[in-house]
Amino acid sequence: MLYTEIPSQRPVTPLLDVIDHPQQLRQLEQSQLPQVADELRQFILYAAGQSGGHFGANLGVIELTVALHYCFNTPEDRLVWDVGHQAYPHKALTGRREQLRTIRAKNGLAAFPAREESVFDTFGVGHSSTAISAGLGMALASRYQKSLREVVAIVGDGAMTAGMAFEAMNDAVAHNADMMVVLNDNDMSISQSTGGFAKHLASIWEQGQFVNIDEHGQAFVQDCPEWDYTSRLHESATDAADNLFKAIGFDYFGPFDGHDVDQLVQVFNALKKRKGPRLIHIYTVKGKGFAPAEADQIKYHAISKLNVSPAKNTAPKYSDVFGQWLCDEAAQDDKLLAITPAMCEGSGMVKFAKQFPERYFDVAIAEQHAVTLAAGMACEGLKPVVAIYSTFLQRGYDQLIHDVALQNLDVTFAIDRAGLVGEDGPTHAGAYDYAFMRTVPNMVIMAPKDENECRQMLHTAYLHQGPTAVRYPRGNGLGVEIQQQLTTLEMGKAEIVAEFNLEHDECISILAFGSRVSIAVEAAKQLASKLDLAVRVVNMRFVKPLDEQIIRDLADKTSLFVTVEEHAVMAGAGSAVNEFMAQAQILKPMLNLGLPDEFLPQASHAEMLQDCGLDAKGIQNSIEHAWTKLVQHI
Repeated sequence: MLYTEIPSQRPVTPLLDVIDHPQQLRQLEQSQLPQVADELRQFILYAAGQSGGHFGANLGVIELTVALHYCFNTPEDRLVWDVGHQAYPHKALTGRREQLRTIRAKNGLAAFPAREESVFDTFGVGHSSTAISAGLGMALASRYQKSLREVVAIVGDGAMTAGMAFEAMNDAVAHNADMMVVLNDNDMSISQSTGGFAKHLASIWEQGQFVNIDEHGQAFVQDCPEWDYTSRLHESATDAADNLFKAIGFDYFGPFDGHDVDQLVQVFNALKKRKGPRLIHIYTVKGKGFAPAEADQIKYHAISKLNVSPAKNTAPKYSDVFGQWLCDEAAQDDKLLAITPAMCEGSGMVKFAKQFPERYFDVAIAEQHAVTLAAGMACEGLKPVVAIYSTFLQRGYDQLIHDVALQNLDVTFAIDRAGLVGEDGPTHAGAYDYAFMRTVPNMVIMAPKDENECRQMLHTAYLHQGPTAVRYPRGNGLGVEIQQQLTTLEMGKAEIVAEFNLEHDECISILAFGSRVSIAVEAAKQLASKLDLAVRVVNMRFVKPLDEQIIRDLADKTSLFVTVEEHAVMAGAGSAVNEFMAQAQILKPMLNLGLPDEFLPQASHAEMLQDCGLDAKGIQNSIEHAWTKLVQHI
């Protein structure tokens, strides 16, 4: 069925309603599976409308998920989902159907597979391209334990562009591991897939033949069936006689129609009779069964809750501020090149890609490559800008150190989604970038207090000769006026942004970083009105180099120093302040506020900040408590 609207009422799903465990699915006749798939698609449409969240990828794997749980003895057999964008149908069939409406909400289901949530979630995911490595580990462990369980890794074509996926396939062949890899080829990651691998998949289709398997597990080649997707193929595809997977050493089967549940059941049952590394290539449509999503797969990658109007904020998103700066800077300097690892839309680069196509490089899901690619460009006298999410830069850490910083190359990192990211949960939180960058020599690290300062910091970072990073949060700015004139900030220089009750001798100095500056000012106002003491707020701006002079200048006037950051307290910006004060023998009471030493479950961004005590009220309460203890001790 093709649907055109997201239902506001729960659909009638008689077959789906009796499936609280895949064993109940396996008790059905195979002829009933298309109805199960249709009911599951209706339910996913409804549940996603209630919860918001990832959308198109889930609709695209309905039939695949039904076939996998029907053919394999889960949870004894292991299904390993890559990324997790497509795990909603899996959750619905494994006892979490009615909870699906709570996905991504506080105390609800996790946005991605999570081992602590269900025995059916065999591996926790969030970043892409890990499933084959994890599945190989499970397969080799099963061999060592003399278990006969099957292991199936489900990987998208976008995820297969990462080097980690090929490292795992190479190793799987070396060990002749008994595992299956299902390549879900929909020509998309979040944006449309790019690069040589995408062209290679297209060439497989253009050959006009596919590798089928009979009921005895024997492979045979035949002409492609009538269903195909030739309109989606790349014109530059080659006419290769073989394919990459067979060249590596996998047994290759496909491409099959990923929306034909009967054929998928036949294929999986037959392939269970074979051993060794096997790859099943299926073709699916992202957003399958929902007409608007099929027509605009990027827009419907994720959706908001149905009939819930988001809070209006007319301020531009930080990603849009970055995108506009990128265009403006590029217009002034033809040495600027821009790189993204498959996050064009999310990073605000659509306009730049259209205006400067010859200077735009989408390297697909390959963060390590993105960083070293920039290093190579910088070696030739160009000035690359790498737009990357904080959580994804973690994957290129060795390259950041060895290939960029060690050689002091002129690369600018625009780090989006820094701090907490709300409903996407701990896999996507940017909680560690201060810590892992500030220990690296030659790095300069900045954090803007608002969208205008973000624009000026990006310009400052770009003009600096050497590796620089500007880290900014997800979502909208504060609504301040953005100056079109690009100005350079003084390197390593903080600014005092608020002072209250300066007539008092006792003073609390709040050293705030990035997104917490405006919130710290709110907290300071409340403290000043409640306590008989002076309160000062400093926008530190730079994590590295730290403004040591302002700390020295304030030391004699300060009774308590407080640092505030939307980052892990351990090894974060506050730790940098502590280290300097200890080295300079500035002996003052200290309070470091930030994220605790734990992985924080999903909730809204506001809820997470409140739970961590990083909203204005939480900061005020923490400082009041510390001040009370300090006074009592004195």
